[in-house]
Amino acid sequence: MTRPRFFAAFIGLATSLAVMASPAAAGPEDLEDTFAATFGTEARQPPSFEALYAGNWQQRIAELADPAQGRIGVAAVDLATGEEVMVLGDQLFPMASTSKVAIAATFLEMVEQGRYTLTSEFPLMMPVASAKYSSTKAPVRAGQYMPAIDLIEIMITRSSNPATDALLAAVGGPAVVNDWIRRQGITNFSINRDIATLVRDDGEYNPAVHIDTRDAATPRAMVRLLSGLYRGDFLSAQSRTVTGKRRIPAHIPLEARVSHKTGSLNNTSSDIGIIECPDGRTIAVAIYVTGQGSKQAREERIAAIARALYDGFAVRAQANPTRNWANAPYATGG
Repeated sequence: MTRPRFFAAFIGLATSLAVMASPAAAGPEDLEDTFAATFGTEARQPPSFEALYAGNWQQRIAELADPAQGRIGVAAVDLATGEEVMVLGDQLFPMASTSKVAIAATFLEMVEQGRYTLTSEFPLMMPVASAKYSSTKAPVRAGQYMPAIDLIEIMITRSSNPATDALLAAVGGPAVVNDWIRRQGITNFSINRDIATLVRDDGEYNPAVHIDTRDAATPRAMVRLLSGLYRGDFLSAQSRTVTGKRRIPAHIPLEARVSHKTGSLNNTSSDIGIIECPDGRTIAVAIYVTGQGSKQAREERIAAIARALYDGFAVRAQANPTRNWANAPYATGG
């Protein structure tokens, strides 16, 4: 299977399907930290943040993040066996930069339809200084024009917010991305604001104790998105051959290949990605962590959970050696 450069650029958990492997290097943190000032929060407290566990494996994964210090959401599926692991998999979390995967996918569908090409040029949308909450939409100005392929590249590999807003404007805004998501059969996903507005107004609520339905998705929805893109369910092979660079989760063995897209906002950190295992299996993973005291602590939790998922799926696969490592069906709810 040809590894989607487009996916690679962007799922590079960041979320990428590109073939990349080398120990975890945190890409340009300044841009990630800027986007970390992104998704607001609408004060809507759920009945309970308590996770219900289907088994010891899920419970062990959930215990890696202290629920007393902030919510954690995990969704993972082994695409070879269809086996899933969910912890708060149907609860909404701020997407932060992980939403960029859907924006890129929406644009690439338009390329397939002939509405744009990868060389079509659009201006970077540069934020203009304004006070928090002073307008429904933060002011921006047109900057340098760049080809779409370059905008996708820097949007995913460097988490460029002006590039993201350029493509978001090109496709027609958040509602068009949400429509693309719905047409893929994915629910519990919503982009409501451009990145300039999200960055400006970040910090309105604490995601560790409040759920905002704006600019949020469930871990299950994000795993469904990654799985469909990886398999080619949503885009043709041609669209999925755009390249990008990768970032590797900290504790995944070097013999595995990881493509991922990270996200950071006020008091929340996230990772969504694809892990290609040495035995031919592929795992789609979405991890959202809030609270925990610091960004470093959240990132350490994500790394530990990712390794626990990797090891757990490996043990399950060894226990079922007669499995045929073909893409298996799995639940698509959420």
